[in-house]
Amino acid sequence: MNSTIDNAAANNATVTTIAPAAGRVLLAAIFVISGLGKIAAPAATIGYIQSVGLPFATAGLLAAIAIEVGGGLALALGYRTRLVAALLAAFSIVAGLAFHNAIGDQNQFIHLLKNFAMAGGLLQVAAFGAGAFSIDSRLARLGRTVRGSRQPA
Repeated sequence: MNSTIDNAAANNATVTTIAPAAGRVLLAAIFVISGLGKIAAPAATIGYIQSVGLPFATAGLLAAIAIEVGGGLALALGYRTRLVAALLAAFSIVAGLAFHNAIGDQNQFIHLLKNFAMAGGLLQVAAFGAGAFSIDSRLARLGRTVRGSRQPA
């Protein structure tokens, strides 16, 4: 693309205000839905955790639910966004390596790459912040600071 088109996109209010919020919601959806699925079928999740040889399956289930539902909702709302996005990125990488490490199986390899892709998107959010439509931005406009969110953008 030429620089005129790039500059027009960067200065477009829709791109700079709505796109970050939409991106956060889209990234958050998989975490919230996955966490709710674990709540609905805890035995299946415990069995899956045990099947890969991880200890403390019940604790793992509870941690995953808290991270996925709590982190997903915080990300969607733009609360402590940079910190939450970084934590969800780390969670995505660890979960991918723990549960999708049979890279000789094309399906598992694709799932691993999806986890890495989610982590990449989350790292972008961690680097650039929540955007204008977020709790972090609202708190910044009110003159309050939120740990894990150095700036509203």
